[in-house]
Amino acid sequence: MTNANRTGLSEFVLLGLSTQPQHQNLLFLLFLSLYLLALLGNLLIVLLIRLDHSLLRTPMYFFLSHLSLADLGFVSSTVPKILENLVSPIKTISYGGCLTQMYFFLTFGNTDSFLLACMAYDRYVAICCPLHYTTVMSHKRCLVLVCGSWVLSAFHSLLYTLLVSRLSFCSSAEIPYFFCDVYPLLDLSCSSTKLIKTLAQTEGVVDILGPFVLVIISYLRIFWTIVKMPSAAGKRKAFSTCGSHLTIVVLFYGTISSLYFQPTSAYSAQKGTVISLLYAVVIPMLNPFIYTLRNHDIRAAMTRVIGQV
Repeated sequence: MTNANRTGLSEFVLLGLSTQPQHQNLLFLLFLSLYLLALLGNLLIVLLIRLDHSLLRTPMYFFLSHLSLADLGFVSSTVPKILENLVSPIKTISYGGCLTQMYFFLTFGNTDSFLLACMAYDRYVAICCPLHYTTVMSHKRCLVLVCGSWVLSAFHSLLYTLLVSRLSFCSSAEIPYFFCDVYPLLDLSCSSTKLIKTLAQTEGVVDILGPFVLVIISYLRIFWTIVKMPSAAGKRKAFSTCGSHLTIVVLFYGTISSLYFQPTSAYSAQKGTVISLLYAVVIPMLNPFIYTLRNHDIRAAMTRVIGQV
């Protein structure tokens, strides 16, 4: 808050969503529905995996439980504030609240990215090196990968939050966005943002591109192995084990790359709002449905857990 006192700025105004009164109720119901679906769906995945020991001992579902936890935090870092602003005439967020929201948004979003890479690596080992799967994907290694995903994301987000907290905001406090993200805050700053922009175009891109490249390499190896399989049934089974994860990978990286893999000069608040709504709200809501509808193990676990109640 020292920086806020120095610049005389104590809050920001979030203007990313429609301010037309006739749209407020409809948007509130829409976001509330998406949020409840995301909460219920991801909580269901976490509970099913934690209650079913056969799933919890399987690396893919161990990673999936943490992905669902990250999605819970991801969607909860933005939607509650969106709902509050939709029913309140004052659409503000405090300076400290803005930095806090940005920190958790970046943390959960990056954790999603790292966990998707871990899941792709798991599928690679399972399909391309099946005889060594239990050795390579031991519980200890899975714990290391999960802990590394959370810790790296937390430090990455802390770095950006500390750098943004040193900026001065001398004039407009209006963010043409529905939450506090790095690029909108950089546009409002009247101090030098060269360091953060350079960092975003180097470390930031690597932070997103690194897991994405690992996913691409893993699936190229997987597809090459599947193509060489002599049995059509074996090919179908191998593809089916990757289908849900690959769907989420395409949705997540397809949206996030279109926003962050571009020069800062090409950034558009309107485009950023639409894309961010997709990967920060819609995709966390879709993930549980993609896994439950396409995954036999999850459906079977649901049946077993319901039968025990």
